[in-house]
Amino acid sequence: MSKPAMPPGAGTAGARPVPGEPVGPGDTADLFGPRLMAPLLIGSVLNPVNSTMIATGLVAIGHDFGVGAAQTAWLVASLYLASAVGQPAMGRLADLLGPRRIFLCGLLVVCAAGLVGALAPAFGWLIASRVLLGIGTSAAYPAAMALLRAQSVATGRETPRPVLGRLSLAALGSAAVGPVLGGVLTATAGWRAIFAVNVPLALLGIALALRRLPRTRMASADGEDAGARTAGAAFDPLGIALFTGTLTTLMIFLMDLGRPHWALLPVVLVLAAALTWWQLRRPRPFIDLRMIGRNRSLALTYLRHGTAYLVIYMVMYGYAQWLEEGHGYSASRAGLIMLPMSGAAAVCSLLGARTKGIYAPLVLAAVLLAAGSGVLLLADESTPLLALLLAAVLFGLPQGLSSTGNQAAVYTQAPPTSVGAAAGLQRTSQYLGAITAAGLIGLFYEQRATAAGLHDIAMVASALSLAVLLLTATRPGPARPRPYPHLTTPLLPYDPQAHGPIGP
Repeated sequence: MSKPAMPPGAGTAGARPVPGEPVGPGDTADLFGPRLMAPLLIGSVLNPVNSTMIATGLVAIGHDFGVGAAQTAWLVASLYLASAVGQPAMGRLADLLGPRRIFLCGLLVVCAAGLVGALAPAFGWLIASRVLLGIGTSAAYPAAMALLRAQSVATGRETPRPVLGRLSLAALGSAAVGPVLGGVLTATAGWRAIFAVNVPLALLGIALALRRLPRTRMASADGEDAGARTAGAAFDPLGIALFTGTLTTLMIFLMDLGRPHWALLPVVLVLAAALTWWQLRRPRPFIDLRMIGRNRSLALTYLRHGTAYLVIYMVMYGYAQWLEEGHGYSASRAGLIMLPMSGAAAVCSLLGARTKGIYAPLVLAAVLLAAGSGVLLLADESTPLLALLLAAVLFGLPQGLSSTGNQAAVYTQAPPTSVGAAAGLQRTSQYLGAITAAGLIGLFYEQRATAAGLHDIAMVASALSLAVLLLTATRPGPARPRPYPHLTTPLLPYDPQAHGPIGP
């Protein structure tokens, strides 16, 4: 049988999971059961829990090292930036070298990062630790998505939606408990425990991954095993550097919208133009702009996901600040009022994972975002507690629906050989939303969270919610996941001109 040729500009190094081979021990009836999912879930919680766990340790860190809030804010921003770059980079490596290998390497980096932070002699070492945490924890989610797709291709069995939902639930749940966990660790063992706790978690993940994660053999376009030589040729370090420079400059600009440094915008545009030119010039780019341009449904999913999370993060952080400074609640009471948001997100994540369609949950998510924005437009210092809890629920429900719906859309729409990189870019769009939200909150609140600032946030959130609704209604992507013919037949090259984007 002749070997299928890889499509030009497919956005991978030609690496693909080999169909029809055994991919793991045990009965295939338990292919997506706890044995496989336990290490994937442990790895997947590390990034979201580290993004929020630091919040309750910033004041203690600042006191110990004699730095102010402006400096400690970089402990948050540095992880988001490293994650925004690390997610697609690790996804790319997972597609090239195999998800199991990259998953394990990421956990080793997390171990090193935890030790660096726990033993840091100066504040700069904490920044380095957070960057390493962003890179290391970024491996788990795209590697998990690539491994699940490889399992499906190799065995001819479609990945169940509830399995994808568990990954989403792990991220939402761990982000919700992060501040509580950070507070407990800081109060009982000191802020260094926030970094040190990563070491045992990562070691547990490594032990389970070595025993339970299947080995997937990655094949290059000519049928040979993909290895370090292929990966080195395809990894595109200049593309990563340009991408990092563009995001860093943009983040610095967005972090101070109250006093914008307009001179940074031309730098952002020049770096973005250079990145685009370089990615279009390379046969194996870091970010396959040609594939995204041809696959309009996937491009719209990224835009929809990033916009939805811009609204969610803007409300999540801005609403909590207003409850304390504007409404006069204590930090503990404000946290309890925000708790229904996390609970509603977790419940909808589970329900969304059990739905057969993608379109209807995303439409509902956009409508709920608009409804929550309407409640915040009417909120002031006299708003009763029940209405405040309702607002939290109205923003929690679409968080769960958007997370599972867009995750399923990426899994369905991405080319089979690029699921890891595609999943990483989905998370990058989410982190860009978080960075933009932080800048907008600073612009609207300035020195203090007021009702007027909250209303400005609500008005922007209303407009963005309508944009999410339009992006969903005008989708070219699937109204429901389409059965994958490549799960029961040899994997065919992805050719959007011949077949169109995956999905109706």
